[in-house]
Amino acid sequence: MFVDTHCHLTMLDLSPYDGSLDQALAQARLAGVLRFMGISVDLDDHIKLAEIASRHDDVGYSVGVHPCEDDHIMARATTDYLVELAQSEKVWALGETGLDYYHSTDFIAEQKQCFARHIQASKIVKKPVVVHTRSAKHDTVDIIRAEQSTHGILHCFTEDWETAKAVLDCGYYISFSGIVSFKNAQALRDVAKQVPLDRVLIETDSPYLAPMPYRGKTNEPKYVPYVAKALGDVYQKSVEEIGMITTQNFENLLHLK
Repeated sequence: MFVDTHCHLTMLDLSPYDGSLDQALAQARLAGVLRFMGISVDLDDHIKLAEIASRHDDVGYSVGVHPCEDDHIMARATTDYLVELAQSEKVWALGETGLDYYHSTDFIAEQKQCFARHIQASKIVKKPVVVHTRSAKHDTVDIIRAEQSTHGILHCFTEDWETAKAVLDCGYYISFSGIVSFKNAQALRDVAKQVPLDRVLIETDSPYLAPMPYRGKTNEPKYVPYVAKALGDVYQKSVEEIGMITTQNFENLLHLK
């Protein structure tokens, strides 16, 4: 019923599961999670994610470099290399890429160049790009427009309606994390209410940003239904309806060529 479109499967706290990712995924399935997209933050993450995906039919993954990585790692992410890494059918997306000026402004030029190369690779392989933006919304939108990117996800959305509308107009989907359930996130819920339901996705961004009532605890994929519940309250839909809608949206995204 649910898809966790953004989970860091190589970073989860597996201590409740005796160190077994298989057990963690099994618990998520019991909660109704049918598919998982494991997200790369480093170019080498694809090695472990590919092994995980080979053992689980319902797991796919992304390839790419997070904008908080250093400039040497970003420099390795050439368009050609990203295209090469993205050939497997279990690679569902490129990223997560994007811009992050909150954590560091040391490599802004390198972040922009790396982001553009991810978009270029995504267009070549016809797979969506997963975009992270923090304290950089204007530059993020500018690059999406400049690169004529129409196939992507703005993940863990926390921005204003102006930003949402800009990427929606480009063809993007918007993914909400547990933040949308936080008591102090009414402004975000007000923005979410304006996003067309057929362009909404849900994610955990686990192990980060656990939704209510688990805020402050380590997040994991089995909590994605709580994100659906928070959006259900926004759209006046049932949890099940949000699950079905966002699952169909993810299918549409993956099959968009």
